[in-house]
Amino acid sequence: MSDFRAFYSPAEQEPRQVVLDATESHHLVAVNRARIGATVVVFNGKGTEWICELTQDSKRAAELKVRFAQTAPPLPHHISLAQALPKGNTFESIVRKATEIGAAEIIPLESERTQVHLDANRSDKKHDKWKTAALEGAKQCGNPWLPEIQPLRTAAEYFANPGAFDLKLIASLHPGAKPLKAVLAASESALGRPPRRVLWAIGPEGDFTPSEMSIAQSAGFEPITLGPLVLRCETAAVYALSVLSYELSSS
Repeated sequence: MSDFRAFYSPAEQEPRQVVLDATESHHLVAVNRARIGATVVVFNGKGTEWICELTQDSKRAAELKVRFAQTAPPLPHHISLAQALPKGNTFESIVRKATEIGAAEIIPLESERTQVHLDANRSDKKHDKWKTAALEGAKQCGNPWLPEIQPLRTAAEYFANPGAFDLKLIASLHPGAKPLKAVLAASESALGRPPRRVLWAIGPEGDFTPSEMSIAQSAGFEPITLGPLVLRCETAAVYALSVLSYELSSS
């Protein structure tokens, strides 16, 4: 696989030539130092890739000739991550790692214990940064599918109406949380097949509040233990997605 990857969302379905925007051109030519004749995989974030040859190494408008196109199927399982906002820029790292693991959707949540509160303007700017982080993750791991990053909402609002999933999980430090394997086995038995659409909810520092947990459980979320140690929220997100992806892929 080529070391060079670039994002492009063309108006036409079968472009013969690709002209990258200034951001992607700079990253390809100035940062990655691609030169004329280099093979570049251009992807649209929706499973389509174009194998291209760099014909003009402009840092503002790089041009590429399309050799052929290919389409990658999505992963057989659809994992959504509902993640409470942590402090600082940690959410960007979570988005990047979640993309590398193969999350299909990321829902940022504002919990009662969230220490970061965003107004509409800051939320829009953060959303742009999160999309950039997802793009970086996709380029890093060769994932041609970008996760859909939903607008910020409160945890209580989202838990009350999360949408349709085969299985809804919430990482929990509270007594009574179950092991993941046991819940997956029960779900497979009830469905007659492994769950395909699964939601993981990960709390902020200090976990979700009892009130939020109660709303989640009333909506059918299963409290899951991540082990005896208290994990940082970014560690919990990567750990939870990794073990879930592995278990679903092995089913």
